[in-house]
Amino acid sequence: MIAVIDYGVGNLFSLRSSLRRLGLDAAVTADPARIRAADRIILPGVGAFGDAMDKLRAAGLVPVLRQEAAQKPLLGICLGMQLLFDRSFEYGEHPGLGLVPGQVCPLAPDLTDPSLKVPQIGWNALHILRDDPLFRYIREGEHVYYVHSYYAKDCASSTLAVSEYSIPVTGVVRAGRVYGAQFHPEKSGDTGLRILRAFAEL
Repeated sequence: MIAVIDYGVGNLFSLRSSLRRLGLDAAVTADPARIRAADRIILPGVGAFGDAMDKLRAAGLVPVLRQEAAQKPLLGICLGMQLLFDRSFEYGEHPGLGLVPGQVCPLAPDLTDPSLKVPQIGWNALHILRDDPLFRYIREGEHVYYVHSYYAKDCASSTLAVSEYSIPVTGVVRAGRVYGAQFHPEKSGDTGLRILRAFAEL
C-alpha cells in the first residue's frame, strides 16, 4: 500500500486518480499508524514551504516521515520534494525535513535568460544524469510538467535528472530510499504514470 500524505497542501485528487489508473493500492492519510503500515510513501505539496512545514509539524508527521524514510521508499512531489531538503529561502529561511542535503532557492535570480517567466509553468524535457530504477520505464528527453518558482541547489551528489530552463533545474533527486521530483508526475501524462509505476515497484 502507498500512503499519500494528507496535510492540507497537496494536489491529492490528481495524484490519487493517477495511482488508481495504475491499479495501485493507495490511501490518502495523515494517520501515523497507516503511514507506518504502508510499503511506500508519497509526500505531495503545493504552496509555500514555511506553511507546509508548519502543517507537517502540527500534524505530528515530521518525526514519522524521518523515521519511515529510513525504512521504505518515499517520493516527494513538487513542494513535497522541496520539503525533503535541509532548508528553504522562500519568504525567509525555513528548516526542512533534512532527508536530502541541499537548499531550496528562488529560481528567478539564477536564470541566465531574463525573458523566461517565473514561475516555470509547462512541459520540459527531463535529462537523465544517472541511471536509476525510477527511470526504468522512461527514456532520455521525455517531457514532464513543472509549476514552480523555487528549485533545489547544492545537491549535485543527489541529483538524478535535470531540465534546462537557461540553467539546469534540479528535476529528480535521490538520497538512499528518498526520492524527489520537482515536476508533477500526476500531471505529466503517460510519462508521469510510468514514473509512478516504477516508484511502486521499488
